[in-house]
Amino acid sequence: MAPSVLIVCLGNICRSPMGEAVLRHVAKERGIDLTVDSAGTSRYHIGEGPDYRTVEVCREHLVPIRHSAQQVTAEDFRKFTHILAADEANLRSLEQKKPRDATAEVKLWGSYLDNKPIGDPYYGGMKDFEECYQQCVNLSNAFLDKVIGK
Repeated sequence: MAPSVLIVCLGNICRSPMGEAVLRHVAKERGIDLTVDSAGTSRYHIGEGPDYRTVEVCREHLVPIRHSAQQVTAEDFRKFTHILAADEANLRSLEQKKPRDATAEVKLWGSYLDNKPIGDPYYGGMKDFEECYQQCVNLSNAFLDKVIGK
C-alpha cells in the first residue's frame, strides 16, 4: 500500500493545510507519489479556506495551496497510512477519536525529526507563519527520508 498522509492541527486553517501543501510539494520535487490531505480535530472552521497568511507564505515559496477546512473522521483512521499531529494536544485528541479498527499510524509529526511541536502561528505575525513553513519543509523531508528513504 502506497503511503498516504493526513496532517492534523486544531482548526485546519494554518498549520495542517500548510503542512499538506508543503509535504505534497516536497514529495513531488523528490519524485515521490504521495497522497496528502489535512484536517482539524475541531469543527471551528469547517468549509473555510486556509488563513490568508498561510496562503501568502506558501505563495512566496511557490508552493501551491488549495484546501477547505474539514474535521478528522473515523474513516480517516482506515483511509490513511499515517496521521501526523502538529502538537501533543492534537495527538491526544486523535488518540481519543481513534476507532478500534484503525490501521493508520498516529504520531506527532515532529517525532520524525526533533520531537518538537509545530507552534500555532494563528495569534502571531508573518514571522510565525514563516517559521511554521520552514518547520513543515524540515518535517516533510524527515518524514519522507524515514518512510520512503533518501
